Amino acid sequence: MTQELVKMLLDNGQEHVFRDWPGPGVDDDKKKAFIDQVTRLDSSYPGGLQAYIKNAKQLLADSKAGKNPFDGFTPSVPTGETLTFADENFIKYEEAGVQEAQKAAFVLVAGGLGERLGYSGIKVALPAETTTGTCFLQHYIEYILALQEASSQGKNQTQIPFVIMTSDDTHGRTLELLESNSYFGMQPKQVTLLKQEKVACLEDNDARLALDPQNKYQIQTKPHGHGDVHSLLYSSGILKVWNDAGLKWVLFFQDTNGLLFKAIPSALGVSATKQYHVNSLAVPRKAKEAIGGITKLTHSDGRSMVINVEYNQLDPLLRASGYPDGDVNAENGYSPFPGNINQLILELGPYIEELSRTGGAIKEFVNPKYKDARKNEFKSSTRLECMMQDYPKTLPPSARVGFTVMDAWLAYAPVKNNAEDAAKVPKGNPYHSATSGEMSIYRANSRILKQVGVQVADPVVQVLNGQEVEVWPRITWKPKWGLTYSRIKSKVRGKSSISQRSTLAIKGQNIFIENLSLDGALIIDAVDNAEVNASGSVQNKGWTLETVDHKDSKEPEVLRIRGFKFNKVDQLEAKYTEPGNFSHHIDIETVM
Repeated sequence: MTQELVKMLLDNGQEHVFRDWPGPGVDDDKKKAFIDQVTRLDSSYPGGLQAYIKNAKQLLADSKAGKNPFDGFTPSVPTGETLTFADENFIKYEEAGVQEAQKAAFVLVAGGLGERLGYSGIKVALPAETTTGTCFLQHYIEYILALQEASSQGKNQTQIPFVIMTSDDTHGRTLELLESNSYFGMQPKQVTLLKQEKVACLEDNDARLALDPQNKYQIQTKPHGHGDVHSLLYSSGILKVWNDAGLKWVLFFQDTNGLLFKAIPSALGVSATKQYHVNSLAVPRKAKEAIGGITKLTHSDGRSMVINVEYNQLDPLLRASGYPDGDVNAENGYSPFPGNINQLILELGPYIEELSRTGGAIKEFVNPKYKDARKNEFKSSTRLECMMQDYPKTLPPSARVGFTVMDAWLAYAPVKNNAEDAAKVPKGNPYHSATSGEMSIYRANSRILKQVGVQVADPVVQVLNGQEVEVWPRITWKPKWGLTYSRIKSKVRGKSSISQRSTLAIKGQNIFIENLSLDGALIIDAVDNAEVNASGSVQNKGWTLETVDHKDSKEPEVLRIRGFKFNKVDQLEAKYTEPGNFSHHIDIETVM
């Protein structure tokens, strides 16, 4: 094996890696470590290191020549489904999606640390909101478990498999987070962690492997991108296990979108009803907004694909294809190309077929930083990268590729920018920070309760961490309480009202809100088989929102990156630990 690898490197222009090696007997341990690293790099890439070098040479030549990856392609608007929250169509798809969930598996791409956010932990450990402190991973698992229970309808529950793609940076800490929290209620055997390996760095246009300047026996490596999730699923054999178990859908999602699961049931319903092989979740997109657009591309040779085109490529592509104004808004005020949010639903059968053909390889790109316009030398080493959402690039034209658009207030509030970067975002554009991410959860929950007839006070606008945000009542609920619009509607009766300064946390499955007047903080915590009717008037000093300076090192990171914290002055906590029917009114008045 060792000789074969050495010969492969020499045959592929990599003799420089051995140039400074001393003779036998010197540094043998280090030489062995080098061969071990090459073996790992070779085994973790579809087609091996030889294929990686070959692909790199081609992509680097194209990059130097300034070749446009969209040459010969004409863009057009693809077909998909646009949903309006709470209308008949939405409800129909949502209920269909819940039924389908027992045939689904979920895949979370979680290779990232929170450094870019000003948080030193793994991103999935961040609280999605600080009213309850529920972290993203717990939030996702509780939604999957709620779908699992709802889709089995009293029959034996089919355990929904959950895969988490980790990296060297996140693997140990993700496992520790799960184990120290009893997997947040999931069975440990339901959860599979697949660790992504890095790829070799390249030092020049000839795709020569870059050695570590401090260690001539080590090749520099960098992450390959979240597109690796497809080859990992393929090589792990797990897709076959799912297929044999009768599963039909694989849902891919990313690590810090606290609203995503509000959109999952209806989007899965669209996939099942329309029989989409690939369904990209999308949100309405403003022209030139910094979010990729889902586009149909048709080549002059007849090939076509529906794919994400990055926002900085979409405008020039349209201008070059007979759209003189480029990327502009349609009459409804939005671009006709919906905004890609990197959440995919794939039909398992066609997915396995495609990966069997490609070995899980995804179309790659390279982004070298050149020293000058001649493009002969790099400022620093580069590597090939791939993205999860580029999976459809290799699909045949017969593949049914569509999208589902939902309003951003319902479906999309990623946490990816730190406070300083978010404060520089042009007014009116989304901040995508920990501040806006948490406030978006309260906004969505408030708007949903308004839709089912609760009188929810309007928000106030506040500047937190330099970002102007709407502050709605702090309303949260467990996924098993509010999995779908219909479920929420069935649990809200009569005329209720919630003031802007209020906090409402619903922690239980069978809690009914009926003629409740809330001005303050109310936490209702009930075991699943306790039925609670919350009504009457609750008034107390509540929880006050206090600003936090993101540079204040006395505060914990999770609060600094938000710019606020809650001072829990006063609250009513109603706790029901025993099964039973507590449908008597909890008419509780607390003196201010």
